[in-house]
Amino acid sequence: MQPHLTFIGEIHSKLKTLEECPFQENENAPEASIKIFPEFMEGIKDIKPGDEILLLTWLHVADRTVIKCVRRNNYDSPPVGVFSTRSPDRPNPIGIHVVKVVSINNDSIQVEELEVLDGTPLIDIKPVLKNQVNKV
Repeated sequence: MQPHLTFIGEIHSKLKTLEECPFQENENAPEASIKIFPEFMEGIKDIKPGDEILLLTWLHVADRTVIKCVRRNNYDSPPVGVFSTRSPDRPNPIGIHVVKVVSINNDSIQVEELEVLDGTPLIDIKPVLKNQVNKV
């Protein structure tokens, strides 16, 4: 049986091309808006401004054939295995992003510094747990 993903939302960003995307969110990534699909709205009711959340995204324009790559587009360096990098190009292009919630309005969450393209599908949201054990 093939695994099945259900996207729970979509990212809306100023970033329209791969060339505009920084490597990481802390490298001048813009704020972004996360539109949550109606059937998943109840799932965000306890998220508040100021919270740090972990976003799992589907990097939909990634090259899924990549197994080796160079780090940070340094083409003078030797290739390395993709699983030792944060490259978006990989067999299963799942992005992981820690973001801070700025505001929540109706069906969207505004967040600081997110380095993904406009239209990127959202797989899941999880809380960032710091120094906490056995909390849900």
